[in-house]
Amino acid sequence: MTYPVNDTHSPKLTSWVESAAEAATDFPIQNLPLGVFRKSGSLGHGRIGIAIGDMILDVAAAQKVGLFSGKADVAAQACRSDALNDLMALGRSYWSALRTGTSKLLRANTVQGREARKLAKRLLVPMSSAEMLKPVVIGDYTDFTASIYHATNAGKVLNAENALVSNYKYVPIAYHGRCSSIIISGTNFHRPLGQTKGRDEAVPSFGPSKRFDYELEVGFYVGQPSALGEPISVDRADDFLFGISLLNDWSARDIQGWEMQPLGPFVSKSTATSVAPWVVTMEALAPFHRPAFERAAGDPRPFPHLYSDQDQQQGGLDVHLTIEFSSAQMRAQGMPPVRVSNSSTQHLYWTPAQQLAHHTSSGCNMNVGDLFASGTVSGSTNESRGCMLEMTWGGRDPYTLPTGEQRSFLEDGDEITLGGFCERAGFQRIGLGECRGQVLPVR
Repeated sequence: MTYPVNDTHSPKLTSWVESAAEAATDFPIQNLPLGVFRKSGSLGHGRIGIAIGDMILDVAAAQKVGLFSGKADVAAQACRSDALNDLMALGRSYWSALRTGTSKLLRANTVQGREARKLAKRLLVPMSSAEMLKPVVIGDYTDFTASIYHATNAGKVLNAENALVSNYKYVPIAYHGRCSSIIISGTNFHRPLGQTKGRDEAVPSFGPSKRFDYELEVGFYVGQPSALGEPISVDRADDFLFGISLLNDWSARDIQGWEMQPLGPFVSKSTATSVAPWVVTMEALAPFHRPAFERAAGDPRPFPHLYSDQDQQQGGLDVHLTIEFSSAQMRAQGMPPVRVSNSSTQHLYWTPAQQLAHHTSSGCNMNVGDLFASGTVSGSTNESRGCMLEMTWGGRDPYTLPTGEQRSFLEDGDEITLGGFCERAGFQRIGLGECRGQVLPVR
């Protein structure tokens, strides 16, 4: 079952951390996402932190001075690690207890808050002086194609005669990605080499990808294991899902087009996958659930293992997503990034619970720290397309930047920044931070 809305979501809450009240912050006290950080310039192990305004609460430091109790204290002890896996392994009741305990010690009007404020210099680290690390040790990574608009657009670009594959409305489609090349936001990477073959070319060739692309996605972290041979039902998914983050599944479209028949993407998708440093918990998202995607009349009803009334009523998420583009020339001229897309997880044809249920339907077991992604989140309008393959219609309609430069696909020096936030009347806006990466020249 989904998390209920409780007092940690109240818009009336205020924090003694002043920056948490700023209108533009992604991290008010109602959010409290988790990540792993270390002080800039340090070579030491990472520490688990919780974002609050423009500061990071060092969870282990707060636990050490006795600011938590009960299950929250047990959860905070698990945060002595350099990844979230130990905390995730404790289970949903401990995740919730840590959120409640943290909310109380960061509030301006509680006993815990007054005590914590006295120790602020020991507990808080400015984000400006911190280096963010990958938040989770990821064992397996799966990428879905959950947006029907992306699937349809990509189909039209690549094969106009068969825009949407026949199985799409029956089964969540995915491929198994490579977790070794998952990188933290802000890590730049080199353009990949690969084998490609154009439609008018008799034989393939090997060289740098000329059709390199970004993909606007959200990732879901699995916080609880399941047994081999035991499927997870749609209604039990929230007991297993820990939280979400922004994700960019960088893709070499020309390599992908040649290699993916008959087994699907391989090296075209393994150059890099960028993840945001902050994991927003599923409990923080409780006010932003919505009904599942409204399917068109005549679409098939999901099979029983992919259907529940509860998931249809509140299994969707309302997360606004953005893409900002910056070229090397724009930065040299002092120009800010340009917003090229606004999309939303409301466009996902398959809910997160359905994706997880399908993943385990054959008996595949999940492990703590597994990651699965939504696939490109595109909407029905040109302004909501989540990748350049769609935005430039396979390169046939180049995008013009403020400098006058045109882009069919990414050039060296291009930097993409993904953003995300949730807002709803009667609740505080919360954000997902950013997921940023820049394409460097081929090695």
